[in-house]
Amino acid sequence: MSADTAVEPVERGAAGQSAASRLFAGGANAGHAAHLAAYGTMPRRAPGGSLAQELEASGLTGRGGAGFSAWRKFAAVDLSRRPNRYARRTGAPVLIANGAEGEPLSFKDATLLHNAPHLVIDGLLAAAEALGAGSMFIYAGAARLEPVAAALAERADARSIALLEAPDTFVAGQASAVVNFLETGRALPRDLAGRLAESGFKGRPTLVHNVETWAHVALVARYGADWFRAEGTAEDPGTRLVSVTGNVPSEVVLEVPGGAGLGDVLASAGVGLDAVSAVLVGGYHGCWVRPSGMVLSTGAPSGGAPSGPPSPGAPSAGWVRPGAGVLHVLGVGRCGLEATARMVDYLAGESARQCGPCMFGLPALADVMKRLAAGSGAPDLVREVERLSALVSGRGACHHPDGTVQLIHSALETFADDVRWHLAGQCLAAARADGAAQ
Repeated sequence: MSADTAVEPVERGAAGQSAASRLFAGGANAGHAAHLAAYGTMPRRAPGGSLAQELEASGLTGRGGAGFSAWRKFAAVDLSRRPNRYARRTGAPVLIANGAEGEPLSFKDATLLHNAPHLVIDGLLAAAEALGAGSMFIYAGAARLEPVAAALAERADARSIALLEAPDTFVAGQASAVVNFLETGRALPRDLAGRLAESGFKGRPTLVHNVETWAHVALVARYGADWFRAEGTAEDPGTRLVSVTGNVPSEVVLEVPGGAGLGDVLASAGVGLDAVSAVLVGGYHGCWVRPSGMVLSTGAPSGGAPSGPPSPGAPSAGWVRPGAGVLHVLGVGRCGLEATARMVDYLAGESARQCGPCMFGLPALADVMKRLAAGSGAPDLVREVERLSALVSGRGACHHPDGTVQLIHSALETFADDVRWHLAGQCLAAARADGAAQ
């Protein structure tokens, strides 16, 4: 995905959601004047007013992939910065807006930085005031920093925010990799003994959020928790951006409410379910699902596997975590095993190469998945995938091996019929495509 394609303005949310966009209310390529016209100035918080309490009440979760509660990270930094008899104070907190977006199928963060950089800046400034932060950074690829630099030049209140050019690699956006890059110039995940909120950049309390999360922080700081919860569900309040890619009329970023039906979101992108074989939700570390009746929600259990409905009245088939906000459509006639094998091969090449699971386990998994996708007919391939997955899961310095295994397991489950055909030396998707053509 090139940066040039990452400038499509969001025109509307999911089907049935007629409300105006929250994150793009300033319009396309919004300068500071358009930003202020849409949102107004940031109000001064009343004495005793707590941004942490407002964030907790809002239920905002991170929009970068892991979906942690925003207020918990905020509160952890707030606690760590205070004088403590048991720990030496190491300096004022550090705030980082992470727009690295190493996920190949995502361009929502680039779209946000291009069209609404002032919301990200507002979020950083609001948190800096509340936490007494000493340093602020916006970390993203070179092309994505250009509109941010222009936005910073428009404001006198944001001169303390520094820009950092992120390397174009898959793991460069991992939170500990961001801090490592600041310290050493190497964007590789660290094997952390403690949390970044307690000891991050140069030992200082460090708060790393995805750029979209910071934009939502700005809105919560402006309008409060009740306003934020007016969209979405009780389990997954607010809105989020999703990048819709694959077999679609045109790749697009949409702003959708929490708890949105996956079919409704695809319809907003002009995709009918009859043309869809499966959807990869969350990106290369996400899960393949059949979209009918599926709900996007952070209320889903850890791991993203479909289970029960998140709330009364929601579609009943299941839910899936939105992860990095990617919806990649696999059209009817395309082979899910072949697509997954390509992704696993990419992930094996994008590892940090710092420990055994990444150096040896992921390349071995990629090789077996290639053989399975090629329909080699070897009956023990699935058992070998399971054996290798067990060897790498939970044993890496970061979560890269775990995310890769999650992708593979979802493929084996969602494309179980395809697996049987491939083990027999044939491709079910190709057979279906041939049947449809006749």
